[in-house]
Amino acid sequence: MTNHWPRYWVTFSTILTKEILRFTRIWVQTILPSVVTTTLYFVIFGHLIGERIGPMNGFAYLDFIVPGLVLMSLITNAYSNVVSSFYSSKFSRYIEELLVSPTPNWIIVAGYVSGGVARGLVVGGSVLIVAMLFTDIHIAHPLVMLLICLMTAILFSLGGLINAVYANSFDDISIVPIFVLTPLTYLGGVFYSIDLLAPFWQALSLINPVLYMVNAFRYGLLGVSDIPLSVAFGIVALFIVILTATSLSLLRRGVGIKS
Repeated sequence: MTNHWPRYWVTFSTILTKEILRFTRIWVQTILPSVVTTTLYFVIFGHLIGERIGPMNGFAYLDFIVPGLVLMSLITNAYSNVVSSFYSSKFSRYIEELLVSPTPNWIIVAGYVSGGVARGLVVGGSVLIVAMLFTDIHIAHPLVMLLICLMTAILFSLGGLINAVYANSFDDISIVPIFVLTPLTYLGGVFYSIDLLAPFWQALSLINPVLYMVNAFRYGLLGVSDIPLSVAFGIVALFIVILTATSLSLLRRGVGIKS
């Protein structure tokens, strides 16, 4: 029986290496902007506005928004890395070489998603380091924080891949981030606790998957959450399974590639 794993590993590691080199070579465009933007959030929302808002859930407002800002940077970069890279491979038509090769689709998905995860974690970690310069927070549950970061990066990397599959132009890859991703993140409890909302809006917020990620990460960093931890992880895991199955199905059918 032929052992295909060495070949699979070469394919996976090649895609991953390409993805990592892709965003590290232009770090001024891929990593630095998120760090600068988040620093401005800390200065404006944390110090200037936060002092007027006062404590939230027992924490200074600046400390409270740190988890959301870190995760927002992670989400944006994991998503944008995969959507731009995979669409570029479609545009240049070299994705077809991978799809006609004996490489399983799950290896292709894993390679691109791992690249998005790598960029998301690098940027998220950089933003967290910057946050430590502005606050005195201490990580309450490191394993919870790392696990939810990893799962969130995987989820939005898969989302980026699906967006790239359906995209027919470079304009199409910016529609979802602008009209879907940005509203979800800003309305996902990044800047506030859902306890401040009226009951109707609290219930409506529960359909936003970003809310569960932000609260799980806030629990890992600060030790508080508006959502039960088991529920948050369960929701994120469910979305990962759904998007993974969708991605594999799209590649198997050649949607957006064969046509």
